[in-house]
Amino acid sequence: MSETMRLAIVGAGPAGIYAADLLKKAERDFEVEIDLFEQLPAPYGLVRYGVSPDHPRIKGIIGALRDVLDSGVIRYFGNVRYGVDVTLDDLKKHYNAVIFATGAIRDAGLDIPGIDAEGSYGAAPFVSWFDGHPDVPRTWPLEAREVGVIGNGNVALDISRMLIKHAEDLLPTEIPANVHAGLDANPIEELHLFGRRGPKYVKFTPLELRELGEVRDVDMIVDERDFDIEDAYADEVLAKNKQVIVISRIMDKWRAEQKEREASGERASRRLHMHFWSKPVEVVVEDGRVAGLKIERTAPDGQGGVVDTGEFEVIPMQSLYRAIGYFGSPLDEIPFDEQRGVIPNAQGRVQDLSGEQIPGIYATGWIKRGPVGLIGHTKSDAMETLECLMEDRASWWKPEVTDSEAIPALLHERNVPYTTIEGWHRLDEHELALGEAEGRTRIKVVPRDEMTRVSRGE
Repeated sequence: MSETMRLAIVGAGPAGIYAADLLKKAERDFEVEIDLFEQLPAPYGLVRYGVSPDHPRIKGIIGALRDVLDSGVIRYFGNVRYGVDVTLDDLKKHYNAVIFATGAIRDAGLDIPGIDAEGSYGAAPFVSWFDGHPDVPRTWPLEAREVGVIGNGNVALDISRMLIKHAEDLLPTEIPANVHAGLDANPIEELHLFGRRGPKYVKFTPLELRELGEVRDVDMIVDERDFDIEDAYADEVLAKNKQVIVISRIMDKWRAEQKEREASGERASRRLHMHFWSKPVEVVVEDGRVAGLKIERTAPDGQGGVVDTGEFEVIPMQSLYRAIGYFGSPLDEIPFDEQRGVIPNAQGRVQDLSGEQIPGIYATGWIKRGPVGLIGHTKSDAMETLECLMEDRASWWKPEVTDSEAIPALLHERNVPYTTIEGWHRLDEHELALGEAEGRTRIKVVPRDEMTRVSRGE
């Protein structure tokens, strides 16, 4: 009879589910029992709560993740909070090791004057709101006619598209009813998107950028000054990059269309302005509220960076969003790097603050390496962690309790209304039925207690 390795994974987003799947399929001389713990009643993490609802093709990855959860080898315990409902001592008592895959759901900070004014927001809570996250308020203050977004990555594009898009065009998606109502009342007319480097340095994917330009009744506005700047580095290094070539073509198309509109006098009801070589230096505040963004024009330094020019501009706006990256959150009894927003680790082996490996504790995904890379990168990331985990067999914990029914009994004893994969199927079918009744694919259930009640069949 072979040895059985019992593994706990905290976080049921792509990183946690991929880790479970890869271990299940790995060549090994021991059996595995894997339990996934997730603080939300539903699985899939940022695929469910971090991807805008008008991106169903990205959400298609849920099919692959669901196949893993439905394999029968992995147990799912949703609505269970690490550090509250289960502790590190509980995990040591019941498992040989734990992998933390809790992601990064906070916003990275931006240290400029006025950033904390009323009307200034991070991207993360806004994304959580429009994705129907159960732990954020049901309403969002959409009151500004002029809005700014700082950032040149896909999250900046996502929130820009959701802000500028007409709400009726989102109805075919799984957008929750409260979000549609909020966006339907949005008075926005002008959106300004800021990046401190030039148009060839953006982190957007071409597909996302092209989608932005296809939003109905929105004019894309670019500043010809941003394309006239001489930049030897961009011309020599970036110009050969296929992605940069496609992005340049998209923006050249917008420039041509802009000239045609200016000649004809036509204008859409909403406009999106792209500002490059624009470094935010101060949020202009009046009566405690955002009134504008002061930017300094930058110039290329010849090595892919920028230098300041001393030329300043103020763009009027009444609300501002920063989408400059996500940041991890500390976990109870686990070391945390406050500078990088990650659990300190070497190839997934968690280390204490002196750099010593802590036996039995591992990390994968964004909490391991920071919020960089696409969803697909989490597979290779998880494989690295799992290789270390299997190499460390001699230092695994020796659990006192190995009965598979011990964890459900523990959660029941603590009155934790946990959800299971069968419960997720119930919630999934319920949301699909809500959508079908409205002629839509799905309508997401938002309140946590309702998600839990449906999942538990209560």
